[in-house]
Amino acid sequence: MRIPILKLHNYLLISIQIDLDDQSAIQFQEDLLNKIYKSGATGVVIDLTSVDIIDSFIAKVLGDVVTMSDLMGAKVVLTGIQPAVAMTLIELGIHMQDVQTALDLEQGLIKLRQELEG
Repeated sequence: MRIPILKLHNYLLISIQIDLDDQSAIQFQEDLLNKIYKSGATGVVIDLTSVDIIDSFIAKVLGDVVTMSDLMGAKVVLTGIQPAVAMTLIELGIHMQDVQTALDLEQGLIKLRQELEG
């Protein structure tokens, strides 16, 4: 099952509403990078509110998505990170010091706008 990627002005909005398995995570990575390339988006908000737990592979893919998006010129804000997900990321050594985070999608859009429009 594919994760919908919505375009709003120069931003892409993603709300992950499914349980991520290895295949859907890889498909999401490919879809997002292609959408950034085709749309010229400068910012991405990935909402993780519905993601209760992640394994090491999904955590790595998420970290890679942030890095790859940045390489393509799109800043990423992660929103709605659950406590278990935050703990897993740190336990696995996936530190996202340079990644903006916010409590919800609305705050994520505000942070993204501040980051990109100064």
